[in-house]
Amino acid sequence: MEATDMDVETDHTNGSSSSSSSAKRFSLKNSIQTNFGDDYVFQIVPKEDWTSMAVSLSSRMVKLYSPVTGQFVGECNGRHADSINQILFSGNMLHSCSSDGTIRAWDTRSYQQVSCLNAGPSQEIFSFSFGGSDGNLLAAGCKSQIVFWDWRNKKQIACMEESHMDDVTQVHFVPDQKNKLVSASIDGLICTFDTSGEINDEDHMESVMNVETSIAKVGFFGAKYEKLWCLTHIETLSIWDLNDSRLEANFKDARPLASNRWALDQVDYFVDCHYSAVDDNLWVIGATNSGTLGYFPVAYSGGMRSILSPEAVLHGGHTGVVRSVLASPTVKTGLNQTNGVFGWTGGEDGRLCCWLSDESSAIDHSWISTSLVERYPKNRKKSRHRPY
Repeated sequence: MEATDMDVETDHTNGSSSSSSSAKRFSLKNSIQTNFGDDYVFQIVPKEDWTSMAVSLSSRMVKLYSPVTGQFVGECNGRHADSINQILFSGNMLHSCSSDGTIRAWDTRSYQQVSCLNAGPSQEIFSFSFGGSDGNLLAAGCKSQIVFWDWRNKKQIACMEESHMDDVTQVHFVPDQKNKLVSASIDGLICTFDTSGEINDEDHMESVMNVETSIAKVGFFGAKYEKLWCLTHIETLSIWDLNDSRLEANFKDARPLASNRWALDQVDYFVDCHYSAVDDNLWVIGATNSGTLGYFPVAYSGGMRSILSPEAVLHGGHTGVVRSVLASPTVKTGLNQTNGVFGWTGGEDGRLCCWLSDESSAIDHSWISTSLVERYPKNRKKSRHRPY
């Protein structure tokens, strides 16, 4: 399966209810086939200095590549015993959590595991985040609980059991407020906590926001990270003000709104959201089951609530559901970049696709690295949304 190079072109596509809009199609630079059979890509995360990126696979492995060239760098020695639900970098350390109930740390210089924290028998960890005043407070969503450890000595210091009634899919410390934690769950609730001092359910919960349906992913945006976007398992989008826990916009019809904004197949699901601090713009990234992605601007200020025509379309790289989108550092300053790598995508077709944002750049032929290929038993769980 070798992908073909895509030319950069400007495609003027109007949905049935959209005004004229220009959607830029990005060129496919490289497509890396990571598997035979059913293996696929879960998540792509970058090292802060953009010297490497880590990719978690359904084979429970984590592999590292150069985000500039796509070259295979190495892989973490060892694997989780169940699905990997999240990975993130902290300096040279790569952390991963899994449904096997562990959070592991890997030194990416040696690819060796250097630490393993076990949440206990029959536990599953869906999300985790580092915060606190010194960055050593580790919070994790363990089934319906939020568990806290001191990462330095791996000792559990608190466990919140009453905040959520179902699996906690997301936990994130607010970037500029490292003692403030946000959690989200299958129960449809988003909770905020002050984690300074002795942590407990009663005294440290600050607010509860009810999305009223199972939550898949949340993220921060705004000049001071005062806003929160929320994507659900039924493909709805909502925007919240974190300071006063107020719902600013609720797009229960997000998927049909996006589908009506381009002339391609309907938007089948949302992968992620992307925010540009420079332009103060938010995009929701929608995709088709055949692997085409679109960056749809989200407009909701001044009483307006709309999803606009896509400003970027990534087409021709994937043949199935896309799981992860990684934007390059330059893209984080705005979508209108004219050179370099636009970003990487990975999905259930087992491909990592690199996209160029400069139509004049030399485009390499797509290639497949057979050294990355690995067969794995087909009798494992396969679901786009965990824990469903």
